[in-house]
Amino acid sequence: MLLAAGSVSLLTSSSFASNKRTDVITLTEEQKDRLFFIYQEEKVARDVYIYLSKLYPLESTFASIQLSEQRHIDAAEKLCVKHNVDISMIEENDCGYFEVPYLQDLYDKCIGMGSECLLDALNVGVLIEETDIGTLTESITSMDMPDDIIHTYELLREGSYNHLESYQAAVARELS
Repeated sequence: MLLAAGSVSLLTSSSFASNKRTDVITLTEEQKDRLFFIYQEEKVARDVYIYLSKLYPLESTFASIQLSEQRHIDAAEKLCVKHNVDISMIEENDCGYFEVPYLQDLYDKCIGMGSECLLDALNVGVLIEETDIGTLTESITSMDMPDDIIHTYELLREGSYNHLESYQAAVARELS
């Protein structure tokens, strides 16, 4: 269910990581890599929005959604810990630095694009959320992940759809 445009997902990080199973399924290296990727991809979103909220302090969409992205990071981090995915090399509060080269490039590209003007910055929000939705959808449909991970990915994707609506509404507002 999508919320009205301009809303932000208010799910708590504990609701993301809850599941019915208490046992831990051993993940393949590919599954671990994907979980690590999603953890870092959520950090890209948060870090970009932190940067853009400082650049455009009158546009509240960035500040609001960065808080939600922190909950997304927390949910992915809990899954990483539970499923023994090594994230020890990540300094979560070190904004703008990523272990995955593709995600470092995405961050750098988004910062560059978003620095041009507010409309471009809002379109960066659209790009990030569409990217997240694509990655999560592909992970849900194409990878044989345990139920707890699928459940969390579905919640993250729902949140990303809400964020996408917020950015699309902000773009429309900026164009009017």
